[in-house]
Amino acid sequence: MSDPESETAAPSRPAHESSPVAAWSRRVLAEVNKVFIGQDRLVRGVLQALLADGHVLIESVPGLGKTLLVRAMGQVLGCGFNRIQFTPDLMPSDVTGSPIYDERIHDFRFRPGPVFTQLLLADEINRAPAKTHSALLEIMQETRVTIDGVNYPIEPPFLVLATQNPIESEGTYNLPEAQLDRFLFKLVVDYPSEREEVDILRLHTRGVPPDRNLGEQLGAVTDPAEVLAMQRRCAAVLVDDRVLGYIAALVRATRRWPAFSLGVSPRAGVAILRGARAVAALEGREYMVPDDVQEVVLPALRHRVMLTPEAEIEGRSPDELLTELIRSVEVPLR
Repeated sequence: MSDPESETAAPSRPAHESSPVAAWSRRVLAEVNKVFIGQDRLVRGVLQALLADGHVLIESVPGLGKTLLVRAMGQVLGCGFNRIQFTPDLMPSDVTGSPIYDERIHDFRFRPGPVFTQLLLADEINRAPAKTHSALLEIMQETRVTIDGVNYPIEPPFLVLATQNPIESEGTYNLPEAQLDRFLFKLVVDYPSEREEVDILRLHTRGVPPDRNLGEQLGAVTDPAEVLAMQRRCAAVLVDDRVLGYIAALVRATRRWPAFSLGVSPRAGVAILRGARAVAALEGREYMVPDDVQEVVLPALRHRVMLTPEAEIEGRSPDELLTELIRSVEVPLR
């Protein structure tokens, strides 16, 4: 099996030419890569989450191009894009929108907030008070905003990429485990390689920075309707009972693993299933294999397990412990 600890190198398994999802993803990636260099695992993880109709929590230091990636994805997918910078004084109404008095009609009307989009970057989500990011997480689950008893649906597809800085802790509010559980994946992003960094600098020598005038540099190669069609294809990927048993065994193993004080809930198994189906479709298959499961176990579980105090004192990481757990679970034969 491949090393699940690597978050920098993209999987090398070739996709079949005949797969609609694989062909669609190649079109999208070819266009995005015109302005976004490297971070192949991040791009692939975001694409998997989009196809699985889930949301992503990204842990990385500032300046690694997260805003550029989401803007580029929005342009290429033909979807709307918004960014919310979370700060300690951000209120829930700043995210959802609020009723305002309209003198023309002598009544209140709802003014939509920035959450009414299709690709939303929630930057440094842990810097806002709990009630503010709770409001966003509720919208992520329900895909609608309720104000004064009136429901305002959010147009699909709807993908939230929330970021948090792993270094700075001053002035931050930790997301509770129940809220972290709402994210399909947690992706950990490292610095680019030396070659990628040179390529990034080369983009900035062309006169126009890659994050400027994206509408002129990138074209829309798909649209929201096709994205939804690709999501339906992923949801139709066939899953053998042996693979379902493998997912269940991985999930149940977290509940008795000595280094975890809290294992994961059944929702984690559903996250693995949805993510692995997207992997299979991206690889051009209409059926799932254990390799697809292994690719998504770390991003699907690393934010859902809780380490014991002893494991934390020893400096163990969730990725390290989950890797040991994965190797202890028998892989079903194909």
